[in-house]
Amino acid sequence: SKFVNDKWMIKNGFLSDVQEHKPWWWNIKVQKLNLSAPLILLPEVSCQKAIEILQDKGYDQAPVVAESGLILGMVTLSNTLTSVLAGNVEFSDPVTKVIYNQFSKIGLEDSLGKLSCILENDHFAIVVHEQMQFNGNGSSFMKQMVFGVVTAMDLLTFVSRNDQK
Repeated sequence: SKFVNDKWMIKNGFLSDVQEHKPWWWNIKVQKLNLSAPLILLPEVSCQKAIEILQDKGYDQAPVVAESGLILGMVTLSNTLTSVLAGNVEFSDPVTKVIYNQFSKIGLEDSLGKLSCILENDHFAIVVHEQMQFNGNGSSFMKQMVFGVVTAMDLLTFVSRNDQK
């Protein structure tokens, strides 16, 4: 059952930390990773254009975000190429046909320990920041902005460059 799985509980925000002997970096905030601005694709981008953009910019994956700011999912170069070559989608189809809509999000204020727990099961996490926005009639809503995509390699690079032992 998930409620007795500490890793699931941490990943979903129900536990803050359970490791007794935490490494030096465990409580450092995700924002300290100094991630570069993400490459974001809009949902109408074609599969062919997505492949070209990812290859040209040297990215393996990119979030697909609607104009409203809603995060629709992640597109990966390998999944897009595989889907096209298998005949499941056409080059001209929108990238939304090949996105992964199950992905983990983590905030800039979350700890690297939480990120580490997420990356034990997932290849990446989308780093988001919530921002309050107001519309014309004065009502407010929270909007998530994508700040980056973080992988285990990003975490490992940070830890190895800043190793305090």
